Amino acid sequence: MTEIFVNLKRFDVPRDMGGVCNYQNPKEWIEWIIETSIQKGLGTLQTIEVTFLIPEGLIMCAHEKLSSFPAETIKNIHIGCQGIYREDVTKGGNFGAFTTNRPAAAVRNLGCTWTIIGHSEEVKDKLEIMAHYDPEVLQDPEKRNRAKGAIHSIIRHEVLCALRANLNVLLCLGETAEERGSGTSEEQRGNVKKVLRRQVEETLQDFKADDITNNLVLAYEPLWAIGPGKTPPEPDYIEFVASYIKEVFKERYGSEVTVVYGGGLKEENAASIAQVKAIGGGLVALTQFKGEIGFYPDDLVKIIKNYESAN
Repeated sequence: MTEIFVNLKRFDVPRDMGGVCNYQNPKEWIEWIIETSIQKGLGTLQTIEVTFLIPEGLIMCAHEKLSSFPAETIKNIHIGCQGIYREDVTKGGNFGAFTTNRPAAAVRNLGCTWTIIGHSEEVKDKLEIMAHYDPEVLQDPEKRNRAKGAIHSIIRHEVLCALRANLNVLLCLGETAEERGSGTSEEQRGNVKKVLRRQVEETLQDFKADDITNNLVLAYEPLWAIGPGKTPPEPDYIEFVASYIKEVFKERYGSEVTVVYGGGLKEENAASIAQVKAIGGGLVALTQFKGEIGFYPDDLVKIIKNYESAN
């Protein structure tokens, strides 16, 4: 199956407050997205699973709306959250002292079956927190390297909590421009391999194949190519990275893993991404980048159709 993830980030903030949402009421917005997606047939696709990664306050609304439709019309649509905390509620242990944090048990109880972990925005946040303690983390390569190791350890605990709560995990990986380097193409690819291997090994350290083989999808985020004015990687580069990630995973766990493109699946690149053999889906965020920028279900349908027809 092809995995399409839709990260709705904080797209629930209305335009008059600085956001990109056309609705003042976020509950009405998420219900519109879910209902339109079902009406357009995204819940009955033969070869594609669609997972919406939703801000916490709207998870229950989305789940209730989804559940109001007949089971046969929603079988391929899933609800996920945008990350979880590194510790969780446990019987006989911590029963809920998690102010401001999002434990896995809580979102599972709200109706989530997926979570995204290690997204570039999450990693950036954790690095900036460390920099408030020691600003040199952002300038000194050695300190930044140690900080990245600490972040990988935190992410590993998040993955563990998610799996224990029976959540599937979309785990993000990727290299920065600094990590890729400025040498020859061969040198850059060597650097990228080191970065990706470290991320796989440190974020999934001590896991067994049975723990993750059927509950994990990896998303490749080319951090150096994300953002306005940036040039996205060519399909052959994505093929190189995705193939290497799969190679490292199989080497460590003896099984295959799905790798999706996390650099932004769009209407204009969906067909070319679909033809990358090592890629098994993608991550969608905004669907309109000009005029009234934002996320629109009709555009999501176009993205998925372009991907499906090319695949």
